[in-house]
Amino acid sequence: MAKRSNADTRTSLPSREEVTSFITHAQGKVGKREIAHHFNIKGNDRIWLKQILKDLEIEGIVDRRGKTMHKAGQLPPVVLADITQRDRDGELIAVPTEWDEEHGAIPTIIIVTPRKPRPGMPVAGVGDRALLRVDPLKPGEIHRYSGRVTKIIAKKQAQVLGIFRSRPEGGGRLIPVDKKARDQELQIRPGDEGEAQDGDLIAVSIVKHGRFGLPTAKVKERLGSVKSEKAVSLIAIFAHNIPNEFPKAVLDEAAAAKPATLDGREDWRALPLVTIDPPDAKDHDDAVHAAPDDDPNNSGGFVVTVGIADVSAYVRPGSAMDREAQERGNSVYFPDRVVPMLPERISNDLCSLRPREDRPALAVRMVIGPDGRKVRHSFHRVMMRSAEKLSYQQAQAAIDGRPDEVTTPILDTILKPLWAAYELVKKASDIREPLFLDLPERKIVLKPDGTVDRVFVPERLEAHKLIEEFMILANVAAAEALEQADSDLIYRVHDEPSLEKMRSLSEVLASIGLKIPGQGPIKPELFNRILRSVDGSEHQLFINEVVLRSQSQAEYSAENYGHFGLNLRRYAHFTSPIRRYADLIVHRALVSALKFGKDGLPESTTRAELIEISAKISAAERRAMAAERETIDRLIAHFLADRIGATFEGQISGVSKAGLFIKLNETGADGFVPAATIGNDYYRYDETTHSMRGEDTGETYRLGDKVEVKLVEAAPVAGALRFELLTKGRFTGKTGGGRKGGKRPARRAKAAEAARFPTRVKVKRRGRA
Repeated sequence: MAKRSNADTRTSLPSREEVTSFITHAQGKVGKREIAHHFNIKGNDRIWLKQILKDLEIEGIVDRRGKTMHKAGQLPPVVLADITQRDRDGELIAVPTEWDEEHGAIPTIIIVTPRKPRPGMPVAGVGDRALLRVDPLKPGEIHRYSGRVTKIIAKKQAQVLGIFRSRPEGGGRLIPVDKKARDQELQIRPGDEGEAQDGDLIAVSIVKHGRFGLPTAKVKERLGSVKSEKAVSLIAIFAHNIPNEFPKAVLDEAAAAKPATLDGREDWRALPLVTIDPPDAKDHDDAVHAAPDDDPNNSGGFVVTVGIADVSAYVRPGSAMDREAQERGNSVYFPDRVVPMLPERISNDLCSLRPREDRPALAVRMVIGPDGRKVRHSFHRVMMRSAEKLSYQQAQAAIDGRPDEVTTPILDTILKPLWAAYELVKKASDIREPLFLDLPERKIVLKPDGTVDRVFVPERLEAHKLIEEFMILANVAAAEALEQADSDLIYRVHDEPSLEKMRSLSEVLASIGLKIPGQGPIKPELFNRILRSVDGSEHQLFINEVVLRSQSQAEYSAENYGHFGLNLRRYAHFTSPIRRYADLIVHRALVSALKFGKDGLPESTTRAELIEISAKISAAERRAMAAERETIDRLIAHFLADRIGATFEGQISGVSKAGLFIKLNETGADGFVPAATIGNDYYRYDETTHSMRGEDTGETYRLGDKVEVKLVEAAPVAGALRFELLTKGRFTGKTGGGRKGGKRPARRAKAAEAARFPTRVKVKRRGRA
């Protein structure tokens, strides 16, 4: 054992190798607490342990996720995985859904199935996503791990979506929309094409997989012409296997639901809460109210009340609606439709906080001090009656001196106190300094016929920020109340950026003459200082994008490791139970912990269940974000398809060996310039400076450079755009690295032949807070 001594004592401490060995071989969760307990490390020696673990992480020997760690290049004990195939012996093989390629080839996991499965044990198949408990196998084995299925997160897709290409003699082929489809094209025999016409978007079921030739499929549904923008969201729905139709049992259960009564609830119907939402919102799940605190001990403070739709009163644990809501995880929003988590009878009717209608709610009353900090809070199960329904623009206009017939009567009594309370809360928020990213989000407006009318960036109003700050306060209060009651819950967590991402960020900043300021722990303030340093400069938008990419993905977890982006120690989603299953779990936990009724979280609920639910709804959220993002990309590609040859202003948003990725200023659309089409030189990718540099001329294109491009090709189904670069690069002199004679044209011709379209870049975007 390694020894360490000081003037007071001599303590036996483990060596780095022993700590690494324990992390590698220990069963279950491994964190600083478990390591300290195993090696009996106490007192000030914990500081030594913290430094050792930090060193191991910096050196890439161990990986950390929240408070849990495992050896770098190895899987943690529990992993989310996709079951991809069967081997020659018929055994199921899986791969982890997330893997860092720096650690080598993605490991494979052989699924161990008991000879006599227990009743109710999950039965997995190829195409399923599942939660696995894994064990490493001995070196030399074909697979690196064995795994046991503990929970099936998503079943394989029953249908395949694609474009129908007809044949004169009948039948035809299906070209799958999903570019990752393993089987590629499918054969459709004459008579199995139904009413599908050439170019239609269709859904098929696979009839037969032969050993030779193309798999055979049969048309199950004709979804319309792929040229229609209304079909675009259907592509995402099918491609990501998003449940789109409610089972009859769910609809029957929703139809039979009766309006909740005052029985056992506090009567808050006289309190003038108001909803503030987008103008086209139909499900209003939060309402707010503020008034000066009349407590002389809190002079200058406010009492802020947030009322949230009481979904737990209608969706009971284990019911058909509950099972379907957990499967969906969240509502999914597209420009032309919403795929709701709950049936409209619940989401848009019984639970929606409509004005002047009685609605059950779970409310939190928060006392805010004159410094803007929350002094205390209390939760209540109530019957409320919204005084008015407002849009963000309507509320903001009233505060700005342009009230209308709706806001004039409530301006002084309701809206001004809300804004006064918000100003206090905002000061406290600014002192806390959460991560502030200024990234405009595109919004697509469709015409009545479903085609794109325009793409714009909506104005960010103080009314939006008011609701956000009050919702954050309510979410923190929910987490604190449940922790105080010693109740398990699902947290909303956001880990700090990995050291690898910090190194990449440092390289990008160095390429434009900036560096990460200061030393010490990584905090949101560090990134805010970077963002402030480029505020108003030509690099502002691109640096905001780069900082975003450096962040971890927010997720749901039964383990609390804080929310880095919001700079909060504890945070739980509580304010949107109509559209997020995590919020419904938190509601039920509050009902149980605070003894508000019998429809709370069942006593039999275990922490292991919450861990599984967290993994499932985190995956559903990522699925929804990908579907929403891809739909916007496809719609914009549709929008620009008739503008081939037009020129656009943009910025280089990514650089790779394959070429340059361009983000357009006008629409925020992303497109690609293949390396083989750039200039009259042979360009090499410089990973250090994130640039393309001509071998002979030294002409350079850097990440963040402003450029003008011409649209050469648009692929609406893929959501891809290809550009031709019109702007000259920066001339930094010849590099001397080019070849001479006639070899260069042949080399460029070969590179041009290899350039394929469409080429896409996968950009990890900001997770929702």
